[in-house]
Parts: sequence; structure tokens; C-alpha cells
Amino acid sequence: ASDSCREEVTRLREQEKLLKGQLQKQENLLHRLQLPNQPGKEDKARPDQSLDTEYTDCSQLFSSGRESSGFYSIKPRGSPFPFRVYCDMSDGGGWTVIQRRINGTESFNRSWAEYKDGFGDKDAEFWLGNDNLHYITTQGNYSLRINLGDFDGNQRYAEYKNFQVANEKDHYRLAFGSYVGTAGDALSGSYQVGASEWASHQGIKFSTHDQDNDNYKGNCAQEDNGGWWFNKCHSAHLNGMYYPKGHYSALTDNGVVWYTWRGWWYSLKTSSMKLRPMDFKMDPIDDANAVHPRPTS
Repeated sequence: ASDSCREEVTRLREQEKLLKGQLQKQENLLHRLQLPNQPGKEDKARPDQSLDTEYTDCSQLFSSGRESSGFYSIKPRGSPFPFRVYCDMSDGGGWTVIQRRINGTESFNRSWAEYKDGFGDKDAEFWLGNDNLHYITTQGNYSLRINLGDFDGNQRYAEYKNFQVANEKDHYRLAFGSYVGTAGDALSGSYQVGASEWASHQGIKFSTHDQDNDNYKGNCAQEDNGGWWFNKCHSAHLNGMYYPKGHYSALTDNGVVWYTWRGWWYSLKTSSMKLRPMDFKMDPIDDANAVHPRPTS
């Protein structure tokens, strides 16, 4: 009986999400139709406008007709208040960006409290905040997509199903499912026999220089200059030191590292991490537009 109740609740929530999206599309259309009839007012509609309707992530915004990448306000279930996010509407749309590195302007060697709340400039480099990651990923089954770039202009990606971050009480423990991509599966440590024991990030707690939760005798976050889900210590570390030339030398492999692509001693130029529900689908109108693109002016 409890299983059938849970299924019914899930079905009703999905129906509610769909109805909210349809309502918002109608409101957006009405808003656009009304603007030309208001003399002296320009259409200043921008992606970062705050909406009365509360969306739980960027996929709902995309489904509601907000198809431009930019800043929006969301309020995941369980979050005590709305917060501002950058929505990436490329790669099929609907991605909530949780991390970005592009030029080294932001230090990621931050405290537990800073990683908890988030930091940085969402126009440039930032971490969305571990509490926010928890609120988003516990709403359902989410995919994590990681886009990476090196200093030679090459691009790779890694995508993981069932990405989830636990709450602070459980030290934001990481869980994730199967991998697809072109960058290699650095998170699971399965690239080499025996490596997963020390290199896998599966089920690992988050650590910072002032809160050591790793499986290493030392402090990985302190040695590698950034907060992350460290084991003993890592084969992926996207919050490390930013080195402006890629190849680097240091006492530890503390760069922006994705081992299965460029190894431990190459610090990547760009990285972004973003989330989207696994069951996300474009609606029939969007599917038709994907086949027959709308003309651009």
C-alpha cells in the first residue's frame, strides 16, 4: 500500500509540474502580447527576472518557455528560500549550473561554511553551495553533466546518472550512477584495476581545509587547495588551484584535474558542472522546433 501511495504522490507531482509549466507558458505569451500596447514602455524582459511562480530547477523554467540561458530564481522542495542560479539552456536545455571555472579569478580554497553556502560570481567562476546541491538533487533523479576544456581548445564531457548530494549532517556525501562521455570516468576510479579503492569518489564525504572527512592519513583538501569529495585523495578534482598554462608542477597534484583525460599534472582551462532531471524531455512543440528550427532575425 505504501508503494502505491508513493507512486501516486510521484504521479501527482509530475502532473503538477506539467500544469505549472503550461500555465507559465500562457502567462508568458500574454505578457508578450500586452507589451506592445503599453505606450512608452520597452520590452525589457530578461532571463534574470524574478517570477511569482516558484520553479524547483532550470528544467521547469525551460519547459515553461524560458529558453534563453541566464539568471533565474528557483526554489527546490525543501529549500527554506529561493536562490539565484545560472540556467544553461544549451545541450538540450534545462541545466542548473552548480560550478564553473574559466580563468582563475576566484579562489576555490575555501572554508566549510563557504562551500556550504556557495561563493563566487555567477557571471564568471562560482560554487552554488552544498546545501543547494542537496536541495536540488533530493527532489528526484538528476543527471550531472561536466563540460571540460583544455588550453589547446579541446573539449570533453562526462555525464553521470543519479547524481545526489546528502545533507550537511552526512557531510554532503556523494552518490552517482552510470557514466557516459568522452572525458573518461574519473569519478568512479574504475579506469584501472585496484584504483577504485583509493581513487573512487563514490560514497565519499565532502572535505575542506577546515573539515577533514577524507580517507587519507593527511588532509587532502589542505594539500590540494580546494574543497571536494576526496578519497585518498582523488582522480578528479575540479575545485583545485587554477594554473594558467595547463601543465604544472607542484608538491601535490592540486590543479583542476580530470585524470582520465589530461592526467594529474595538467590543470584544465575550463570546467562546468550542471544538473538536470533524468526524465527531462522537451515538449512536442520544442521537439518540432528542434527538427524545424525557428528562423532567427
